[in-house]
Amino acid sequence: MMRSATGVALLSALAALLGACAPDKVPKVESNAVPVKYKDEVITTLRVLFDKNETASVTHAMITDPVLRPVGNEQHYAVCVRYTAHGTAFNLSAEAERIGYFYGGHLNQLVPADNGECAKAAYKPFPELDQVCLGRGCK
Repeated sequence: MMRSATGVALLSALAALLGACAPDKVPKVESNAVPVKYKDEVITTLRVLFDKNETASVTHAMITDPVLRPVGNEQHYAVCVRYTAHGTAFNLSAEAERIGYFYGGHLNQLVPADNGECAKAAYKPFPELDQVCLGRGCK
């Protein structure tokens, strides 16, 4: 009986110690922090997509600067990306236009742009994406 009382006391003390380590408040994220490394995050996300659909190379890559856009009842930073992917299924080339939404300064999603979401976008060259090593032989 003495052992179980000691065990319970030890577990209670351990639980109290662990509870003391938990933060009192969850830190608030500034949802509209300006994305700083947005190009790197777009490239990282597209690499995963390109690997899945076996894209061999990209040309004519263009990107916009991050701008605040309405998303539902809020505003978030977004970028538009346009490129031509080569070597996809059946070795075809395909033009793509995507829009990336940011939350807390980081890319949250990168989805196909539709309904003219990027129709009035001010694109600029995105040579970093054109130079990405894709497919076999990349490290």
